Amino acid sequence: MNPRPPIALTIAGSDPSGGAGIQGDLKTFSALGAYGTAVLTSLTAQSTQGVTGVHVVPADFVRAQLDTLVDDVAVDAAKIGMLASAATIETVLAFLDKRSDAVPVVVLDPVMVSTAGSRLLAEDAVEPMRQLLPYVSLITPNVPEAAVLLDADPAEDLDTMRAQAIALRELGAARVLVKGGHLGGDAHATDLWLDDAGEQLLTGPRVATVNTHGTGCALSSAIAALAPRTGSLLEATRQAKTWLTGTLRAADALHIGHGPGPVHHCHDIWKDENDWKDSDR
Repeated sequence: MNPRPPIALTIAGSDPSGGAGIQGDLKTFSALGAYGTAVLTSLTAQSTQGVTGVHVVPADFVRAQLDTLVDDVAVDAAKIGMLASAATIETVLAFLDKRSDAVPVVVLDPVMVSTAGSRLLAEDAVEPMRQLLPYVSLITPNVPEAAVLLDADPAEDLDTMRAQAIALRELGAARVLVKGGHLGGDAHATDLWLDDAGEQLLTGPRVATVNTHGTGCALSSAIAALAPRTGSLLEATRQAKTWLTGTLRAADALHIGHGPGPVHHCHDIWKDENDWKDSDR
């Protein structure tokens, strides 16, 4: 058997600005040494300043993409991002139910609202999203997303985050990472991990930047990229958080767009910013 890199799959929407969605995920995979593959669920008209339109890929064609890919390519881990519609979620659920052996690790980022505040999940898709939880290896909601999934108020403290992580586990999630960045506070942000072994608090430095477009996409795709190498989703998450901090610290160097710019996925690869072209755009 010939050696090959880990193969990671993103099941997500397209972001023309390149910071989030499949474009951001493929950058993340490459930056972390995984070969990236992609199944598109939707096209967006999007920039750093917001989303002006969403075109949903027909659910049967999403299924055709998935089946065609895994019939040929041995996927090691997948990240699920923007699914947009109830029909798409139900299609992905049916695929995972029937072909779970084809994707051994699945990280679900329940994308519902963009960084700029645009709604990215239809109202009638929340319940199907809940039904998807038992079919994935890890779910990575932020505080507002956890609240939507539980039809609850957003957590304002660690105790409520803990209670909501427990509630998500009760809905069938095997592992939960509730991201605490929205809580604000001191110079550190705390995420709460919960699985069969118990709770872990994962604390990292809070980076002072407005350029956070694609942060959630980057974290979930980094976990998927690192999981095959580490053999542990918790360790992959720890390493992904460290890498993500680097992308945020370097984000201000990119100067992409006029809204919240993207994280710098390639901060460890692009070394000489002095060679970049000066531009006011």
